[in-house]
Amino acid sequence: MKIKSLKLKNFRNYDLLYLDFDSSTNIFYGNNAQGKTNILEAVYLSGTTKSHRGTKDRDLIQFGEDESHIEVIVDKKDISYQIDMHLKKNSPKGIAVNKVPIRKASDLFGIINIVFFSPEDLNIIKNGPSERRRFIDLELSQLDKVYLSHLSNYHRIVNQRNHLLKDLKDVNKQESLIQTLDIWESQLIQYGNEIIERRKEFIEEINKIISYIHNKLTGGKEKIKLSYEPSNGNLSLEQALKKNREKDLRIKSTSVGPHRDDICFLSGDLDIRRFGSQGQQRTAALSLKLSEIELVKQKTNDMPILLLDDVLSELDKYRQNYLLDSIHDIQTLITCTGVDEFVNHRFSINKVFHVQNGQVSKEN
Repeated sequence: MKIKSLKLKNFRNYDLLYLDFDSSTNIFYGNNAQGKTNILEAVYLSGTTKSHRGTKDRDLIQFGEDESHIEVIVDKKDISYQIDMHLKKNSPKGIAVNKVPIRKASDLFGIINIVFFSPEDLNIIKNGPSERRRFIDLELSQLDKVYLSHLSNYHRIVNQRNHLLKDLKDVNKQESLIQTLDIWESQLIQYGNEIIERRKEFIEEINKIISYIHNKLTGGKEKIKLSYEPSNGNLSLEQALKKNREKDLRIKSTSVGPHRDDICFLSGDLDIRRFGSQGQQRTAALSLKLSEIELVKQKTNDMPILLLDDVLSELDKYRQNYLLDSIHDIQTLITCTGVDEFVNHRFSINKVFHVQNGQVSKEN
């Protein structure tokens, strides 16, 4: 899987940009706030329909414009795909594959498999559970369209249940609304259980990969294991919803379910999230991202596209070396403030672009 080219119009700080990528390593360097990350964001958006920063579509459009356009050409197993994405201020985005509009954004998933690695990802272990859920949901959505469908339905139902909880004031006088609540909960349980089971499978798949990587990164000194932490504890989702209904009516929100679950990272008996050092947390995060790359390889029989957003500056020399040695066979787009760190690592550089004030120039 390789991205051949990217074209941007009125996207972020780019009026018009056209880039041809090398099939191996592409480096974008320049000072901060020049537009380097915007290029990676556009690529990620073209494969997942979402910004890695969680930015809304209207905020991706260049100031003063009503819409923007992203075009990506991808070669995948000898088949060429053209992905066009039109972002609009006041209406949903339009997406076409090979000039044919797609009805659902989910139809785009799986054409490109992308692994995004930014400095923020190094904090995924110590930050709140929402970021760890976001990690697992984004990766599973790329690999499993059934999961993506279940997740979309689940979030829709949680929103419906929350709206209903806000409408319920006197339970005894609103029997019809309680019956409606029962119906929503039945569907929430159905989709919620599917999501939980698939997430648990994903954790087991990651565990088979991450232990080796983490062992190498720590010189054999530490072990790591992930486990899934459902918000309903030892109760079934159905039991937990019934137990918490009175609380949910009081707080007007759904307090248990996959949208509240977490992933635990253990080194022996040590919970790295809460008691690990910053070095342990960052090593665990790096192991997780490298495991993500390997899992995509296994699941798709193809290489993902790797986007590295100024990550090397956040790692020590040993972890820098390990990361660079791990990605030599993957098409990679890298942002950084200078290329010296790659030269010092004797890292093979295929294409170098200088980014300054929304202008990109290729260097020899």
